[in-house]
Amino acid sequence: MQTSLTTTSGLERRLEITVPGTRLDEAVHARLTALSRTARLKGFRPGKVPLAVVRQQFGAQVQAEAMNELVQSSFAEAVSKENLRPAGGPRIEPLQFEPGSDLRYAAIFEVMPEVRVAPLSGIAIERPVCQISDADVDAMVESLRRQRPVFTPVERAARETDRVTIEYEGRIDGEVFPGGKGDALRVVIGAGQILAELDQALRGMAAGESKSVEARFPEDYGAKNVAGKLAVFQLAVKSVEEQSLPPLDEAFVRQFGMHEGGVAEWRAEVRKSMEREVGEAIRLRVRNQLFDALYTQNPLELPKALVDEAVAELQAQMLRRAGVQDPSSLPQMPREPYEEPARKRVALGLLIGEIIREQQLKVDRARVEERLNAVAGAYPDPDTVRRQYLQSREAMAQLESAALEDQAIDWMLSQVKISDKPADFRELTGFTDKP
Repeated sequence: MQTSLTTTSGLERRLEITVPGTRLDEAVHARLTALSRTARLKGFRPGKVPLAVVRQQFGAQVQAEAMNELVQSSFAEAVSKENLRPAGGPRIEPLQFEPGSDLRYAAIFEVMPEVRVAPLSGIAIERPVCQISDADVDAMVESLRRQRPVFTPVERAARETDRVTIEYEGRIDGEVFPGGKGDALRVVIGAGQILAELDQALRGMAAGESKSVEARFPEDYGAKNVAGKLAVFQLAVKSVEEQSLPPLDEAFVRQFGMHEGGVAEWRAEVRKSMEREVGEAIRLRVRNQLFDALYTQNPLELPKALVDEAVAELQAQMLRRAGVQDPSSLPQMPREPYEEPARKRVALGLLIGEIIREQQLKVDRARVEERLNAVAGAYPDPDTVRRQYLQSREAMAQLESAALEDQAIDWMLSQVKISDKPADFRELTGFTDKP
């Protein structure tokens, strides 16, 4: 087999390969011989079909199959011979595919870039340091109480934060539209649960009162049949309830699964949860700073094939988060918003991979076990989830990859300059105690 390698541009290579015609002839003959033993043709007993008849009947198909297989195998041989690392599958250009002659073709593909990681000693990272105060815990407790308000019936006009139960009927062009009628809808005023005009109209209404209100649906409203249209609603208030915070007692904490230890023990669990959240936020801040610096200080020429794969994966992730079940029914998504995140993802993968190789890092089984326990612990039946992971090679490989990345991050952090910086719980976690 003969090969000729040229660089066309950047990471792209053109590899011309010539395979002796005898290899193709031998492959075709072997396939036809095997087929003659199993072929069932009218007038012949199984296994007794003459080779010439098999060749006449199946020759073209076998020739194409053998040629395709020979291209694949010879490409793998040539890549190994030239000591190349393809970044993706090749584009094949036939040069000579005629039966009876040598097989010649060109494979055009990208190779992986040479990766060299600059010294990490010049990277400076600020690590947030946060102490959770009693005031922070108090604010979190109040926030949790607001998430489970108590509503008490009142004999007065409705106002902000009250819950009203209403009957409603909405018409567009004089006709009740689908979903435009109900007799026991509960609405918290000011919570943005209904159209703004309706929310405003309910303020000042008492039980037994009714009114007619015009409201326009937004252009981007979820129900396309009413989006952007003007509707007339007939509203009738059936009851008004005042909102208040629930008492902080054992009945309240039981809603969080705390059946022993009472309020004091529950507050301690709230603090532990906040500490875990802080720890994760700190880890994420440090990780992002490290990755940003690693990406900036180590520019790489990236294979287009890998970037394209990363773009497609980011787009798919966005669609999954949006709950899209059939992406094929949507117009093609724009590439631009995902281009730079995709490039960063590919580059960091190559850089971290090189660090793992250079430092000869091996998967820490204890870290994998820790990750497995964390994943399984998030489900109601952790033992079942754990067994499912252990039985899935793909799922365990993902955990192992994540654990190995954590090990690489730990090594990198041991090489950079880290300074501690005081941080506030709210700023660090994005927590707000505003209703």
